[in-house]
Amino acid sequence: MSKFRNLVVGSALASALIASPAFAEKFGLGRPAAPEEIAAWDVDVRPDGLGLPPGSGSVEDGEMMFSEKCAACHGEFGEAVGRWPVLAGGFDTLDRADPVKTVGSYWPYLSTVWDYVHRSMPFGNAQSLETDEVYAIVAYILYVNDLVEDDFVLSNENFLEVEMPNAGGFIEDDRDTLELAEFVREPCMENCKETVEITMHATVLDVTPDDQTDDAAPAEEAAAEAPAEELVAEATVEETAEEVPADEVAVAEVDPALVEAGEKAFKKCAACHKVGEGAKNAVGPVLNGIVGRAAATVDGFRYSPALADAASGGLVWNAETLGAFLADPRGYVPKTKMTFAGLKKQDEIDAVIAYLSTFGG
Repeated sequence: MSKFRNLVVGSALASALIASPAFAEKFGLGRPAAPEEIAAWDVDVRPDGLGLPPGSGSVEDGEMMFSEKCAACHGEFGEAVGRWPVLAGGFDTLDRADPVKTVGSYWPYLSTVWDYVHRSMPFGNAQSLETDEVYAIVAYILYVNDLVEDDFVLSNENFLEVEMPNAGGFIEDDRDTLELAEFVREPCMENCKETVEITMHATVLDVTPDDQTDDAAPAEEAAAEAPAEELVAEATVEETAEEVPADEVAVAEVDPALVEAGEKAFKKCAACHKVGEGAKNAVGPVLNGIVGRAAATVDGFRYSPALADAASGGLVWNAETLGAFLADPRGYVPKTKMTFAGLKKQDEIDAVIAYLSTFGG
């Protein structure tokens, strides 16, 4: 066995030596690669734009392509489906223990996005996209991260004008010349602090029954031991509904400029929700008359159990509740089937509510 292994290793080494340029020239094997052959393999794109092919693509076109080729895994708005990567959102989360690393929150270079989509996407059908399709899809990814407007057109000419929020969040890896002191100093093994005192205690959860023969606590005991934050959340929904009854909600006179801005911002919602004369339920319910209406009351639409529960608790869509929901749908109504990550700008939220208030029920 050892002899056979030596023969295999020796054969592989000989093959590698013969394939090297020096041996190839000596033995007359092979030829230098032609420029067009090298160009065919040289497909990477650098942060300074080197390697970008000529082309362009709009957010509008990218939305349709993304829905067709990418949304099955990444969601219609980059929010992800199942365990596939999230592409949008995660802003201001990099200082947390569980950061949400998306194109908008984490990636430092737009060239990385373009290069990855160009070379590796769609999953299972890599390199099937045309150059202009890649530009369009990347433009849409920028849009759902609130980095460009809905009329933006990305091209090789304006590529470097796009500023990525985390471009300054990376530093050069200098560990080969500089090591952090924390990694090289002698660790303290005893008497490391002059005094030690207990400043707080962990909360006693009482999740293990005292009686080991009891498989489960009675329902009333479980309700009594419900986490305080859940009780507060339920009370908040009920109090909100009591404070602002549906028939007492008044729609304030709105600024025409605000309504116009809301119509533009509503384009982020229009893929799922319809408004206006003749509007019908789509992926989401029609939103005519939404301001001042009790939640989950559109005829013919099947709401998620979570939203139906909130509605049974008295949730009414007014400026306050709509604003909270639009900012963080899944945070405001956990387990809602609305997958949109939310509007991140307060002026957009105010504008969308103003726009929706112009449509009667």
